[in-house]
Amino acid sequence: MNRQEEIFPLVDAEGNITGQATRSQCHDGSKLLHPVIHLHVFNSEGELFLQKRSYDKDIQPGKWDSSVGGHIDLNESPAEAVMRESREELGLLRFTPHYITKYIIETDVERELTYCYFTIYNDKISIDNSEVIDGRFWTIEEIALLLHKNVFTLNFELDFEKFLKQGLNHLLQNTK
Repeated sequence: MNRQEEIFPLVDAEGNITGQATRSQCHDGSKLLHPVIHLHVFNSEGELFLQKRSYDKDIQPGKWDSSVGGHIDLNESPAEAVMRESREELGLLRFTPHYITKYIIETDVERELTYCYFTIYNDKISIDNSEVIDGRFWTIEEIALLLHKNVFTLNFELDFEKFLKQGLNHLLQNTK
């Protein structure tokens, strides 16, 4: 199946499935609400891994983004999607995703119900160059200096402002 014609579930604000639509329908400005995951990968020093999106992506190509991000497939849970996307994009196999929150992100072309997770990971990361063209760990301070300068995706900047800028210690305290 053509990547542009993947079928995504449509959901309400709580995540209940209400229908389905193609990738192109979800990204054509229709604002059909569809679910996605974001995983934020920290190392034990509190640095955050970011990926640089391929220039072939239909949404926000060439920008730095969440460690892992992807659409939730039909009949797939957010937790299953986190594991699948992490394996596909960064080669992560053994890690524990910690749920942070879910919220709606709306851009000029789409609306996503975004399930956000984080993990602490110190092993090798192997980026998939068909999905991601670069990746590295950043300090929270480095990221803060480049916000709103067309370096990062809007989706990542919203996550950062909402719950990442306080850093790893804040997330660890709020997941206990």
